[in-house]
Amino acid sequence: MLSSIQSLNNVLAPGNLRKVHHIALNVQDMQASRYFYGTILGLHELTGDEVPATLVELVTSGKVANFITPDGTILDLFGEPDLTPPNPDPEKTFTRAYHLAFDIDPQLFDRAVTVIRENKIAIAHGPVTRPTGRGVYFYDPDGFMIEIRCDPEAS
Repeated sequence: MLSSIQSLNNVLAPGNLRKVHHIALNVQDMQASRYFYGTILGLHELTGDEVPATLVELVTSGKVANFITPDGTILDLFGEPDLTPPNPDPEKTFTRAYHLAFDIDPQLFDRAVTVIRENKIAIAHGPVTRPTGRGVYFYDPDGFMIEIRCDPEAS
């Protein structure tokens, strides 16, 4: 990392990075993960002509599944059935990423918590209320922490 004294010629300017293009997760059980992200969380799974040309072969073979969020961010799931975390306790974070957060309309937040509970998904933390809004944290089938959060409701 550059110190503050070094030249700023080797940095990107604010705004050069436009948006998150995609998020890629390794998953141990592709079927469970597709059900979790597609059915329980309601993300649209890309199929047919929607699949990027660079991934068609991997999707066709069942090694990759692609989902899109309502804001257009792509979530790529890469099947790694032999991959296991160093510690089976998901509370012991085993990657540099901490969690993936999805935003939801404040009026739908309680419904999302109900869906999580009805699907017998263990809640890791919450629901919590903070000045920045409400959130609930839980794990996907591979132990990666997911958050569903909303902004504070307008008064």
